[in-house]
Amino acid sequence: MKSEEPAARTESTHVSNDLSGEIHGHSIQAQRIHGGITFNVQAQPGVGPDIRPDEVPPLPFRFVNRSKRLAELDAWLGTGRSRSVKVGFGALYGMSGVGKTALVSHWADDRRDLFPDGQLYVDFATLREEPEGGDVSEAVRRCLRALGVDESTIPASLADRTGLFRSRSSGRRLLVVLDNVSRPAQAAPLIPKGEGSALLVTSGGLLGELALDGARMMPVGPLDRSSGLELLTERCGEAVIAADRESAGRLVDLCGGLPVALHIVAARLLVDPGLTMSGLARELADESGRLAGMSLGKERSVSAVLDLGYRAFSPDKARLYRLLGWLPGATFDVGVAAVAAGIDTSSTGTMLEELVRASLLEPAGDGRYRFHDLVRLHARERAAQEEPEGERLALTGRVTTHYLALTALADRSIRQDRLRIADLTALLATAPDPFAAEGGPAPLDWLEAEHRNILDVLRAAGREETLRTEVWQLSEAFTALFFHNRHLGDWRESLELGAAAAALEPAAEARLRSLLSRPLMDQGEYEAARRELDTALACAAVSGDLVVRASVQEFSGRYWERFDLSRAMDAYRCALELSSAANEGRGAAIAAYFLGCAQDAAGDHGEALNTLRGAHTELTARHDARMAARVLAAMGLAHEHLGEHDEAIRTLDEAARVLREQRATHYEAQALVVLAGIKERSAADPQAVRADLARALEIYEAGGSPQAEELRLRIEGIDRAE
Repeated sequence: MKSEEPAARTESTHVSNDLSGEIHGHSIQAQRIHGGITFNVQAQPGVGPDIRPDEVPPLPFRFVNRSKRLAELDAWLGTGRSRSVKVGFGALYGMSGVGKTALVSHWADDRRDLFPDGQLYVDFATLREEPEGGDVSEAVRRCLRALGVDESTIPASLADRTGLFRSRSSGRRLLVVLDNVSRPAQAAPLIPKGEGSALLVTSGGLLGELALDGARMMPVGPLDRSSGLELLTERCGEAVIAADRESAGRLVDLCGGLPVALHIVAARLLVDPGLTMSGLARELADESGRLAGMSLGKERSVSAVLDLGYRAFSPDKARLYRLLGWLPGATFDVGVAAVAAGIDTSSTGTMLEELVRASLLEPAGDGRYRFHDLVRLHARERAAQEEPEGERLALTGRVTTHYLALTALADRSIRQDRLRIADLTALLATAPDPFAAEGGPAPLDWLEAEHRNILDVLRAAGREETLRTEVWQLSEAFTALFFHNRHLGDWRESLELGAAAAALEPAAEARLRSLLSRPLMDQGEYEAARRELDTALACAAVSGDLVVRASVQEFSGRYWERFDLSRAMDAYRCALELSSAANEGRGAAIAAYFLGCAQDAAGDHGEALNTLRGAHTELTARHDARMAARVLAAMGLAHEHLGEHDEAIRTLDEAARVLREQRATHYEAQALVVLAGIKERSAADPQAVRADLARALEIYEAGGSPQAEELRLRIEGIDRAE
């Protein structure tokens, strides 16, 4: 069960960052927040066995060429596949910018009918900085969510997640696309099990080990002159190419046949009507000559194209372009870009659209933008050479403050009465809350959509000594996401960054290290969790903050429940006493809830019932129906242990009813399974038992829980017995 947090109190650490700029979200127009939210936050995937994912990104331009490679993919994975191949597996490899992703995206769209149960997509480039193996675990988690598995039922370990993915993909015809894979181990766990399914992988180099898992290897090289001309014709028109086919062919050669370079060249010709193909070819030939000594192989053609176009930018657009190269995160919206450059969102939006028209930015499909890897590298090189000393740190500070404000507002929108160490009163004083505005995004959906970018910001800011305060404050607020969505690797890393940054703030360090024990325990690293809790206890003692000390004791109790119930109960009693002394009624009630559960597990059922009754009374008085119902479920179990079967059934029935009203279906299912067991042992009407199990099964099936099969067998047993 998930720990609930003690109530918030007057916070002790003050920060005085200012906010400026504008916010333009969908249906949101406010005046003073640092950039705001300017993209359409999509709702998270639904839950249930019938979810059909459609995740492979669309192409921004009509696809041309590659007919031979498309035919090979058909022979390996599509209509020409051998009947002996139950699950197709193809691996495309080639240099950056050569068009691997475009080839896969086009084939996936064209052969959509072959995969009626959906298409999954994971870009490993966005997971690259994960700890070893963490990227694979997160990739499997993403696929499970896309297949309708509820967050609460996704296992913690990679092995269990992989097993659940096999079960979930069995009996389905799925296409799984893994982009930018760098290690063979990233692909194997995501081979779907359903007959007729396929896995497509792209990588920068040959990953020969994939052949051992049955992969067919496909090299993807640059376009030849004929294919390159076809691409330019598609973008610029037949008449333009026919008017000077020799110069057009020369442009293809100068671009090295790389689609990314050819798209940029085509965009320049379209945007500047005074620029001719022959003129551009002459300029590009001169630019390429300057780069002849560089060891960039074919990619030097991209640098030549980019340098040539960059010098034609206005000063403002050139500055925005190069600063965006320093931006942490894979994607960004207009608000973030405006913050990065320290300018208004209106002019930023105009310049971003100009960069899209120049093929230097790609639209992400939801109002956000991204760079091609080679373009980002060029922008960073230009920034390093042209920006004044200290500008990168200043940009990181602006962006960190932006995300801190929005993440803190999202955190407070999800739950106001949560313990927080950071005092962000000054930061948020003039910041309109986009999550409270009519038509604003759901805070959890925004955090989920932005969580990779927030983690990248934490990494970048964590390298700067002057941003230590902002790092731990952002880490604390960011935790709101992870109480709901089980990104264990990301949660752990963000808290490690925050705890390290909070080294001079005892209360903050105590809070973050105690929180860090949660993902560590979920990952089975109990010794590491205990070390963090020991440090947290020492920091809390130094802080002198009663509420922080109570919270750390509560987390310690959760740890000791696994090893020593007596020590767990001591920790919960201490948390209860400290919360009471600090006049934190909700915190005391939650500590009492955990204490009562531990007392019941230790066999002291009568005392457990008394403790739980006190917690229930306090939480009911505070109108916390969801948490009060969880306490009620624990009381029902204590009644059963005391032999009070009728009272146990009545109490658990009531708990399940309230939990259903509160849409806390995970806890409702737990209560119903316990309730069915009690009714079964009491020789109650089998149909009443069946009804409880059927409702629990409905919840578990919808959420993709592995427990569903066990309940299904129990129901079948009841049916056979009648």
